Amino acid sequence: MKDYETERLILKPTDIEDSEFIFKIMNTPKYYQYIGDRNIRTLEDAENYIIQKMFPQHEKMGFGNYTVILKSDSSKIGFCGIYVRPNLETPDIGFAFFEEFEGKGYAYEAASLLKQLAKDEFGLKKLGGITVEYNHSSRKLLEKLGLEFQKKFFMEGDPEELLYYEAEL
Repeated sequence: MKDYETERLILKPTDIEDSEFIFKIMNTPKYYQYIGDRNIRTLEDAENYIIQKMFPQHEKMGFGNYTVILKSDSSKIGFCGIYVRPNLETPDIGFAFFEEFEGKGYAYEAASLLKQLAKDEFGLKKLGGITVEYNHSSRKLLEKLGLEFQKKFFMEGDPEELLYYEAEL
């Protein structure tokens, strides 16, 4: 697993040293509102989530969740990743950033790099994206990345209707 860089950012595979960051970001009001409650209540929960959910995909697929770090001051500002989900045929790109770092182009910068890597390094032919209908900034970002709305659907075990976007790579 290796790190990737853009002009302003470092994307590094999320690991145990990121457990405090994962704990904080997954417990923000926006995370709950737009992504959902992942039952991360303690640092130990965050560590277990990283070990059980993030590590296996990186090991199996060669890609997964990346912690996004500002080059200027090394602060962890969000995460971006490509995820393989059991009930979706196409891996999807996802992102979450602390509110104070939204609207500065960081999510687009990180996601654009991952989209390029999906094609060039990870060998993907298509890339999906999912969001809730009322998350306008996420929808806008998926569209800016070139993903097009395909359908509304329900993910197994999730009562909320989701929007599915996709792009050929």
